[in-house]
Amino acid sequence: MARPAGRPRMSWWPLIWQSAWHRRQVLWLTVMSVALSAALLLGLERLRADVRQSFAQAISGTDLIAGPRTGSVELLLYAVFHIGQPRANLPWAAVEQLRANPDVAWVIPIALGDSFRGFPVVATDDSFFTHFRHGEQQALHWQSGQAFAGDSEVVLGAEVARRLNLQVGDAVILAHGDGAMAEHDHSDHPMTVVGVLAPTGTPVDRALHVSLQAMASLHAHGSLGPVDGQSAADMRQQLQALMRAPEQPTAEPERAHDHDHDHDHDHNHDHDHDHGRDARPSSHTQAAPGQAVTAALVGLHQRTRVFAVQQRFQQQGDGRWMAVLPGVALDELWGVIDLAERALQVVCVLVAGVSLIGLSATILAGLQARRRELAVLRAVGASPRQIAGLMALEGGFITALGVALGTALGWLALWALSPWLQRQHGLTVQALIEPAQWQWLALVWAAGWAVSLLPAWQAYRWSVQDGLNPGA
Repeated sequence: MARPAGRPRMSWWPLIWQSAWHRRQVLWLTVMSVALSAALLLGLERLRADVRQSFAQAISGTDLIAGPRTGSVELLLYAVFHIGQPRANLPWAAVEQLRANPDVAWVIPIALGDSFRGFPVVATDDSFFTHFRHGEQQALHWQSGQAFAGDSEVVLGAEVARRLNLQVGDAVILAHGDGAMAEHDHSDHPMTVVGVLAPTGTPVDRALHVSLQAMASLHAHGSLGPVDGQSAADMRQQLQALMRAPEQPTAEPERAHDHDHDHDHDHNHDHDHDHGRDARPSSHTQAAPGQAVTAALVGLHQRTRVFAVQQRFQQQGDGRWMAVLPGVALDELWGVIDLAERALQVVCVLVAGVSLIGLSATILAGLQARRRELAVLRAVGASPRQIAGLMALEGGFITALGVALGTALGWLALWALSPWLQRQHGLTVQALIEPAQWQWLALVWAAGWAVSLLPAWQAYRWSVQDGLNPGA
């Protein structure tokens, strides 16, 4: 149908811009409200995805986590993330049976129970530095120094060294207990820092690592090093004999502690190898009978054998041991906190909804004041539908501007907070926006355009009435 003669072609964007500029103070507040809600929604979704990714990357190279019979999530949290306390220990015989399994490539024993200024102390052996993987199957690297080779040596995670301003050669005194609940310190057994690991973005950064022999020494109350004329092998045999001996009453009650459930001490392995350093006790020596560890990380030659290894290990323990797949345990963890995640999402959606309702209210409140403006538009040839379209375009433009500004604010906030989250919580935040986040932002824009249809409909009605009653 041909355009009626004399009706000018209208350009909508200049009209929208001029009208918005005339009401810029009110509209700016509306844009900021939409922007903040979009930034909040974007930040929550980004952090939720990054938390899951960081947890998964912390154990990316581990096929099984072995430990005493408990909850799979509980085992995952204290064995990998050092959160919580184990209810029982895993006997050393279980570690040996895992190593004897032909499908098992490596086993990393983990012993917990001590701390240093709030950071957990992890007792382990040489296999930790050789086989532990994180991220995209990345090995551990050294920021300075090297692995421990004696039972008076400690290796620091990157965050421990940074926050406590420690370096190779410094002395530290560990404490029995976890953080603020530490019972006493091992002041008679100072440890020397021999290495600092490079940052990994995992709980490794926030832990101190000692040998299993060192943990045994700390709680055997004996000398950490050989006396004059005593070889390292003689000292090791003496220490193992001490650990095998039944407990005897002591004249110092304050030092008498039973660590059967707090410590995974006396954990030595079957290798007396030389690390190219002074002849000192290796961290990979044979454990004393009756010993226990907190848990063990297990890697397989072929992941397809994971269920067979899991079943065999649990049968060998007669129900006292368990082995969990890290991925399955993580899924259970996300299932536990899924309700909280959904609640946060609902809160963010409600905040966005309130902002968009405010947008609609702002446009509606300004309609009465703009009625003369709408009448002028009708006078120059705008139809009621065009007036309604103008209102809808205005609402969509304001929402789009708010979403764009919110995206920029959210990205800048994530970029600024990323170093702090990495240092404090070991959380690696990606500033990139994933498709799921774009979908949320698109949904906010669509909702903003939808709520602007109400004032558009009101403008349409008024335009029709004004056309029927030009003298009103």
